[in-house]
Amino acid sequence: MKHSPGFLKLVEDAKSRVREISIEDARRKMEAGGAHVIDVREESEWAAGHIKGAEYIGRGVLERDIEQKIPDKNAELILYCGGGFRSALSADNLQRMGYGNVTSMAGGWRAWKDQGFPTG
Repeated sequence: MKHSPGFLKLVEDAKSRVREISIEDARRKMEAGGAHVIDVREESEWAAGHIKGAEYIGRGVLERDIEQKIPDKNAELILYCGGGFRSALSADNLQRMGYGNVTSMAGGWRAWKDQGFPTG
């Protein structure tokens, strides 16, 4: 997908404040337990396939619903989207809300799927 220059600038700004995690590190953390892996894509994208064990909280409602679903602001959150752009924007917002252990999964769903990692 070709992204507009304004969107890419916004993403790069968010990425300057957000930690990214590789798909390999995300998988290790999932297998070890304790990390919340959150899919921030659209509901239709989630329905078409997602990371096995992930939770769905779409980007459109993430900020509204996160405190109810995961009230612990120290919880480890790994966000992902299709390629890592929307998850970076989402992670930036969650950090502003006081969540201190948030990462964005570099490469997102496409990279996860391309590696043949577990899907649901």
